[in-house]
Amino acid sequence: MPTAALHTIGYEGSSIEDFLATLTHVGIDLLIDVRDVPISRKKGFSKNGLAQQLRAQGVDYLHLKGLGDPKPGRVAAREGRFEDFRRIFDAHLRSETAQADLVRGIEAAKDRFACLLCFERDHKHCHRCIVGEEMARRGGFRLVHLGVNQAGKPWPKIGSARTHHAAALHIG
Repeated sequence: MPTAALHTIGYEGSSIEDFLATLTHVGIDLLIDVRDVPISRKKGFSKNGLAQQLRAQGVDYLHLKGLGDPKPGRVAAREGRFEDFRRIFDAHLRSETAQADLVRGIEAAKDRFACLLCFERDHKHCHRCIVGEEMARRGGFRLVHLGVNQAGKPWPKIGSARTHHAAALHIG
């Protein structure tokens, strides 16, 4: 039996409609928000509104603040200081709060079609990749990075989260 997948996604540059359509198309049933501050200037992506829209789509929402990138890490990443960002976030990930939320995230993602959420489109420049790698290592997940498919573009030829067995997947 293939290893369960843990997905990641960023909403940068996407509409809430395209974002929700992507989650539905892939078959995600649990969105784990790993933003330190789950508010957004982008309509539909703040915690309460997002959770409500997800529920309407049959997707559960879980915010794990302890897995969010602290402000100094966000500033370093925004400024392109990725070594500093990595050092800051690695130290944060060792904190008691982050460790507790890692365990909560792994438990929540077991037997679910789960996806980690943050802002950045490119997972390589986002702490969700680090969180995903750690959850995958500890929880035995296969990590799959998604992109938001834009309206009007054909869907890639993939199965859903329930059926695909590829080692990696990128939509968008």
